[in-house]
Amino acid sequence: MLLHIPDVLSREQLSHMRVALDATDWTDGRETVGAQGARVKRNQQLPDTSPLRQQLGQTVLSALAKHPLYHAATLPLRTLPPRFNRYEGGSHYGFHVDGAVMALPGDAGQLRSDISCTLFLSEPDDYDGGELIVSDTYGEHEVKLPAGDLIVYPSSSLHRVAPVTRGARLASFFWVQSLIRDDGRRQLLFELDASIQALTQSGADAAALLRLTGVYHNLLRQWAET
Repeated sequence: MLLHIPDVLSREQLSHMRVALDATDWTDGRETVGAQGARVKRNQQLPDTSPLRQQLGQTVLSALAKHPLYHAATLPLRTLPPRFNRYEGGSHYGFHVDGAVMALPGDAGQLRSDISCTLFLSEPDDYDGGELIVSDTYGEHEVKLPAGDLIVYPSSSLHRVAPVTRGARLASFFWVQSLIRDDGRRQLLFELDASIQALTQSGADAAALLRLTGVYHNLLRQWAET
């Protein structure tokens, strides 16, 4: 499921992040990928050990915790702390598939990457190029969102970032292990939840809504992995 989630960050949060990121030191983005990614990755990244990465990452996680659409779409079990990258001067990231298993910080174990997330921090007019291009059975989908908006998509997808030919593209990116491993089942639950919310707002029959909500939770109970 490829889903646009708007308004994750406020204008004030975005302004603070951009000022901090413009003033910090960046490192070669190839330092945090394996051999496959290093061959096609040409960008800059905030070092994993950077205190700023931890500070801004916590801001992102706190904002996501308050966003019901994000939770309905991802049903998160574990989240890799957000990272930050910058593309400029022709930098790009060629077609690749994200690693399936990633180490969590410290001794927190590992995360299975079910969902990839990109949070745009630069406005589309601030740079040329830089589209996130996700390839699936329906073709290639180009994504370039307003600052503060998030795109989520299956980590199994082949995807790339087009070269940035003017300006700079700032973004945060991270991965989620969902309670629901299968993308098809996760999409069914998302659509069922959205229908329940819409029917509730329309004043639909309460008894029917109760039964439908029970179906949602019983499917979640049957499919969830903890």
